[in-house]
Amino acid sequence: MIAQITVRELDRILKAGEAVLLLDVRQPEEHSLAALPNSVLIPLHQLPQRFAEVQPPPDAQVVVYCHHGVRSLRGAAFLAQQGFERVASLAGGIDAWSREIDPRVPCY
Repeated sequence: MIAQITVRELDRILKAGEAVLLLDVRQPEEHSLAALPNSVLIPLHQLPQRFAEVQPPPDAQVVVYCHHGVRSLRGAAFLAQQGFERVASLAGGIDAWSREIDPRVPCY
């Protein structure tokens, strides 16, 4: 089972300055509409070829996100299969982030 993290938990982690790598698995057009700061964009369909680009800082958790949390579950599962130990999917995706944490991030 793939771990999920809520937007409130992620907000707390980011505000605390904990090490995290935000991986956006949406399409470039979606990323240009709304994105979490300092996130890395690797569309889900490219992840099998590009997962070596996922280079989290030491002791960092990888948080995979998408629009609503479906693609991110698949992306997190793939990374876990590749040996990533600290990986989670953002429950509700960037849509939940926009609605619950930062309304300045556009909903689409």
